Amino acid sequence: MRSLVHGFGIAGESTARALRRHGHEVVITDDVIDRIKEQRASVHGFSLGALPNGDSLDSFVSEFDLIAPAPGVPEHHQLIESAQRAGVTIASEIEIAYAAEQQRDGGPRPILAVTGTDGKTTTCELAVAMLAAGGVRSLAVGNTDTPLIDALELALDVYVVECTSFRLAWTDVFRADAAVWLNLAPDHLNWHRDMASYESAKAKIFSQQVETDTSIGSSHDAIVLSHLRRSTGRQVTFGFDGDYCVDNGVLMAPSGPIIAASEMTRSLPHDMTNALAAAALVLESGLVDVEAVASALRAFEAPPHRLQFVGEVDGVRWFNDSKATTPHAASAAIRAFPTAVLIAGGRNKDLDLAPMAEVGSSLRAVVAIGEAAAEISEVFGDTVEVVVAGSMETAVDLAARLAARRGEVVLSPGCASFDWYPSGGYPARGDHFIRLVKERMQQGVSEILGGAQ
Repeated sequence: MRSLVHGFGIAGESTARALRRHGHEVVITDDVIDRIKEQRASVHGFSLGALPNGDSLDSFVSEFDLIAPAPGVPEHHQLIESAQRAGVTIASEIEIAYAAEQQRDGGPRPILAVTGTDGKTTTCELAVAMLAAGGVRSLAVGNTDTPLIDALELALDVYVVECTSFRLAWTDVFRADAAVWLNLAPDHLNWHRDMASYESAKAKIFSQQVETDTSIGSSHDAIVLSHLRRSTGRQVTFGFDGDYCVDNGVLMAPSGPIIAASEMTRSLPHDMTNALAAAALVLESGLVDVEAVASALRAFEAPPHRLQFVGEVDGVRWFNDSKATTPHAASAAIRAFPTAVLIAGGRNKDLDLAPMAEVGSSLRAVVAIGEAAAEISEVFGDTVEVVVAGSMETAVDLAARLAARRGEVVLSPGCASFDWYPSGGYPARGDHFIRLVKERMQQGVSEILGGAQ
């Protein structure tokens, strides 16, 4: 077979390598040739802007049996549209990996899959921790530092696959033994043609499942529930009123209690629903028991940049939620700290920011940052005091003043970070915020020590 891999980042390089192992002739392209050169000098590829022999794109694409786009290549990209016109198969990294795993000597290993607008990474990490507590070797793969296609070579018992809409969109056979859909809210509308396309991509997490598989959906999300009810797999819900639920402060499975929320390292509302989703994933699969799930929840620390407690300065508790790049994600933080000072803004991903204000009317104040500062000011302006900051340093200073030595300050932007942090993304934004808060903490310590001399 002759295959084209477009976009040579982590997933692209891994996909090209795997296809070659399976005997494919592989050609690598990118929109920018320097990306290929930066990744590996020995790889020969070219930009789509400089096609060989002066071919038209349609003519060039028709020479291939398979197109494997990197996750960042949007569905309206010229290469994708050309492949669709030519009837060439388009397959994402997880689709290719799944097909390869089905041919494994000894049979394929179980796959657990997680999708949703928000909470995917934490839920995957929770599931991995629960499996580890039960002696099951697993790894969070897919939309992580380890593509699923690389994990095929590892000594694992189970895959836990973080499935973005980018990866699910180009699947037709990928199937999980147990799959959870956490939630759905507008996001990535700069990648998808519209909200219907985004929803359709997410829905593929259930579409290939069979009667022996388990489909798990949020009891709080009407759209997710509508797709769950159409799934061929065994249907299970999670949420405060789901099959996996919270009863009098105790996380419950259908078989009985799992753990008291007070025993968890953190038990904000979304912590509990993520824990229930992960518990359903591993328990319904029969891979571990309740004791393993409870043990993991007692020790689990959420990944960084997700309502991460930074420290306390002058009576104010500071939280970093830089990963909240959508209004839906930021709303969870606002609900958790309804009277906090919120730092929000950045680069809007063509999303309606109004839902943040709808749940944030009790906030004490808002500091608007980045390109979307004017939009943040507009949506919050009628309900709460809003000030604009031109830098993160100024935002932290203003937030401290507005907090007035009490309560919380939460960085939960509701927007992407690529305006102020073009190369580092939300981790760079969160790290900068943490550094500034810790400088304030250190300054406070120095002042105390200086006064004691």
